[in-house]
This record gives sequence, structure tokens and C-alpha cells, in this order.
Amino acid sequence: MAEESLREKALGLPLLPGVYIMSDKSGEVIYVGKAKALKNRVSSYFHGAHAPKVELMISHIATFDVIIANSEFEALVLENSLIKRHMPKYNIRLRDDKGHPFIRVDTREQYPRFTVASKMANDGARYLGPYGSRSVTHGAIDAVCKALKLPTCSRRFPRDIGKERPCLNFHMGACRAYCRPEASPEEHREAIDAAIAILDGKAEKLVARLTQEMEEAAEALRFEIAVEKRDRLRAVQGLREKQVVISGMRADSDVIGFFRGAAKSCFVVLHFIEGRLLSKDFELLETPLEDDGEALSGLVRLYYTYRGAYPKNIYLPAETQDVEELERFFTEDAGRRVSVAAPQRGDKRKLIETANINAREETERATTREEKMRKSIEWLQKAMALENPPLRMEAYDISNTGASDIVSSMTVFVNGKPSSRDYKRFKIKSIDMPDDYASMAETVTRRVQRFLDGDAKFAPLPDVFLIDGGMTHARAARNALNALGVTLPVYGMVKDDRHRTRALVSPDGAEIGIAANPAVFALIGTIQEETHRFAIDFHRQLRSGHLKKSKLDEIEGVGEKRRAQLLKSFGSLKAIRAATVDELAAAVGKSVAGKVFAFFHAADSASDETENNAEATDGESSDENLDESLDESLDENTDDDTF
Repeated sequence: MAEESLREKALGLPLLPGVYIMSDKSGEVIYVGKAKALKNRVSSYFHGAHAPKVELMISHIATFDVIIANSEFEALVLENSLIKRHMPKYNIRLRDDKGHPFIRVDTREQYPRFTVASKMANDGARYLGPYGSRSVTHGAIDAVCKALKLPTCSRRFPRDIGKERPCLNFHMGACRAYCRPEASPEEHREAIDAAIAILDGKAEKLVARLTQEMEEAAEALRFEIAVEKRDRLRAVQGLREKQVVISGMRADSDVIGFFRGAAKSCFVVLHFIEGRLLSKDFELLETPLEDDGEALSGLVRLYYTYRGAYPKNIYLPAETQDVEELERFFTEDAGRRVSVAAPQRGDKRKLIETANINAREETERATTREEKMRKSIEWLQKAMALENPPLRMEAYDISNTGASDIVSSMTVFVNGKPSSRDYKRFKIKSIDMPDDYASMAETVTRRVQRFLDGDAKFAPLPDVFLIDGGMTHARAARNALNALGVTLPVYGMVKDDRHRTRALVSPDGAEIGIAANPAVFALIGTIQEETHRFAIDFHRQLRSGHLKKSKLDEIEGVGEKRRAQLLKSFGSLKAIRAATVDELAAAVGKSVAGKVFAFFHAADSASDETENNAEATDGESSDENLDESLDESLDENTDDDTF
């Protein structure tokens, strides 16, 4: 179905709540969403500009269906169900394939043991958790078993009691060796109960009970029991201080953090029990299609649906339009009251800021430089309203001191990286007084004309021209392009009062702010600084006299390579002048040798002056080779029409 037909179909939808289901040409569901008003929401996809990822999704829509709901809550429940059923490509995805593991312990057994379970089962056992990953779950079991000296070996009780001597763990003080016939089953049960209390977030009550039992034993002069209670109390307190305990089903509050990165985003949950931060759970995902409010709603629903357990309070980092519906959804699923809120101030807001910082740090660590650059380029494409991403960008700057040595530079960035072999440098010819606008027009004209003339060194043209300066500089470049019949986007790079690039500006004065996007801000700033540096370096070389003309360049047939060969063979102009034709021929051939000899001996009366003047400048690069490029690629990038 063409986009126009999809738009007409969307405009015919009612202003009622419901769910919309986008499908591709094969009939596969690629996106499911909910809406307060189906007509407004669905039609918004088929007009106006969208983010690149949204545009990609829209390009694959062949048709869509809607289901009208009785309320926004019903739409939320239906959307959640359809996403779980179809797992659409463009909806937010979490790690549902691995799930959130639990710790299982069957307290009906005489000697219970802790194991890891992928999900809860109705088998009469206790399930503690869920946890962020299997490694974290195993770590929690190891921590409590080590602290409380519970067995971690492969022996099974009571089957293996008394069959073998205690293993090395007992001799190292890491286990109480319940495999010994004299070991107390009641003591084992007490240690198991303590471990369950810790894993279930009840360490405070356990500490209070152990303290009381220790004091009572000491008062009764039962010092051996008091010492055992003391050791167990210290072990439990050590777990609390190190915060080894992982958030379980009885978490008081979950604080949500979210960060939208250039390529990846992160969803973070900080778990609190009795005001103590016990653990962090996070999910890295591709940056979602939805805005932050919608994304948060979807992420929170998916997270707790897969987790299967709820805290008393859930604090969101931003308002969503369906807070009440989320609260009702979670309350019904949990079978008890679950509060959902988005604090705007106070201590809870500070906790949310901490969660957001965690989300940002996880995103930055996980996002590669290439991914960041790709997202920056996509952002520029959208901001500049370009048909194609600006994979090749050329930037220009002018440098002069008064009316002397007016030069310009051209740098090239491909996929956000400098392509130094494509850099060019120009000496301005058309004017002899400072005029940045005329200088920029000349530079752009000469660059593009060389391309139009078929010069391979100036191919291809860029996707966008970036000009150091404001609207008028950009307009001068655009006018130069128009005069050549070339239409390409041009933007000026504008600095703030602290000399940092703050915005891009079109020739018509429309500004694109970049300060809010750190990656784009850094990219454009780097381009502008590199272009300015390249222009300044060239200008300094001219003024310092580093690039002077060699006397050898006046000889017909002597170019860059033959001049270098002569200097390499003879060492100086004096030696070249003193050489015979045969000696010269050994270096540059007989024909050119004759011209060199004739040049130096044609006017003997002026030879001394020629020699003295020439030797002072020989060995330097020619002023005729000053056009453009980095020093290491001058030979490849010389603009002969500059001089």
C-alpha cells in the first residue's frame, strides 16, 4: 500500500484509544503501539520528518490494522500482549530469551540446597529473586554459603553423611562439615534459614535475632554457643557491609534510570531494600523509536513482565502519559498495591539522577566510536534535511595577514574521520586585499571547476560544504556553486564568544543548534579546528619563507623529480654549475644535462651572483607547488592553476 493510501486510511481512523499493528509486505508484524487517539497517532507516521530509524520502519510498512479498546488501560494491556506474541522487529526488546534467574530452595527437605532456576515453578519450593544474570545469581549463592559455612561440594545429605572424611573446605574453615556424623542437622537448618533471610532482604531482622541470642547465651554462661552466634552475626554483617546481597522479591523500591545514546541506550534499575541500595540491573538496547516517555513505559512493562516480581514502589525518571494505567497494570499482575511515580524533587529525585548517571555510563562504555559517528551523521542528515547522509564533508577556511599571502584551506572528512590525502590548499589570486567572502567564492569556484574539468584529484564532490564563518560566508560559497550550475548543501560553522562551534547556519540564516548533542558538537568542532589549523599552517609557511623558488625551476625540462635528483647527486648549486655535461648526464640524461649546463654558463659574468642567490634557497619546496594538500601528499594534490 502506497504511503498516500496509508495516510488516507490513517485519517479515517476514530479518535478512540486502541492498538495499531504495522505489517510489512510479507504480512509479518514489525511494530505494535498503543494510542489515546488512534487517528492522531497513526496518521503522524505518514506526514512530516522523522528520525532515521523511524523513517526506516515506515519504509517497510505495507499495511496496518487497529484494535479499538474501551480504555487506555485496556489498550496498554493489549499492546503488552501483542508485543509478547509477535516480538516485532522495531519494538523495544529486552533479554527475554535469557530471562531473570531465581534462586530455588526446597525447605521441605531435611538438608536443603540452593540452586539456580530460570523461572518460578509451582512445585512447593521457595524462589528468591529474580536476579540480573546467572553469574550474579551464582555469586549470591557462593557469598552466603561462604559466609555461613554451608556446603558447596557435591556430597548429598543425608546420603553421604559419615561415608568419607571431611573435604578441604572444612580444614580451611570454609564449611562446618555437615557430612560428619556428629554434625547437627538443626545447625544446618539454622544456617539455611539465615541464608534465606539474607537473600530475601530480611538481614536487619536476622541481625537483631542473632544479637539477642548471642547476648542470652553469654548471660547464661553458654560461651560456646555465644561464640557461634557471634561468628554468624559477623558473617551476616560482613555481607551487609559489602552489599553482596542481591535484590529479591521483597525490594521496597526500584529507581529507574534511562539514557538515550547516539547508537545505544540504557535502561537501569536500582534496587533498594529498607533504604539500602542492594544492586543494579540494566539493559542495553538499540536506541528506541519512541520518545523518552513512550520508551520508558514500554521498557518498564517489559522488564517487570519478564521479571515476574514487583517492588512496593517504582520511581520513573520522567513523566509518562500512562502512569495511572501502569500502576493499575502492575497492581493487578502482582496481586497487591504497586505504586508508580515520577518524582520531580527531593531525595527520590536525587536517586533518579544517580540511576540516570549509571545509565549514561553503561551506554558510553558499550557504544563504539563507529556507532557514535554513524548516529552523529544520521543526526546531521535529519537536521540538514539531506536526501543522503553526509558521509563526505568538505570544510573551508581563509587565512591572511593584511593584504599579503591570502590563502585558503580545504579539509575532507569521510565517515566523520579526516582524509588527509584529500586535503587541498589554495593561494588566492583574484584579489590583493583582505576579503574573506571573495576569497571563499574563489576557493569554492576553483575547487568545483577542477572537478567539472575532469581532474580526478578533485573527485568526488562532497555531500555538504562546511564554511568557517556565518551566514554571509555560507552565502558566498553557495553563490559560487550556483554560478557553476552545481546545487549542493552549504552551511556555515558559527562559533560562540568562547570560540567554540555553537551552531550550523544556512546561507539563508537558519541555524541548527548542536550544543545539545555532544557527539555532533565534538565532530563539527573538530572539523572547524582542523580546517583552521591547516589554513594557518600554510599561511605561516608562506610568511616564513619556507616555500621559496629554486633557481633550477627556471631551466626548461627540470621539474620536481629532476631537481631533486640533481641536488641528491651533486649536493649544491655550486657543484651542479661546476659539473661537466657528462657528469650531469649521469644524473638526468644527456638532453636535460645540456640545458642545465647551458643555463649556468650562458652568462659567465653573472654566474657568481646567480650561484650566491640560488644556494640560499635551494632544497626548499617551490612556490609553484603551494596549492593544496598535506605535506606528505603534495605531489599528488598540486593545483597547477593556482600560481
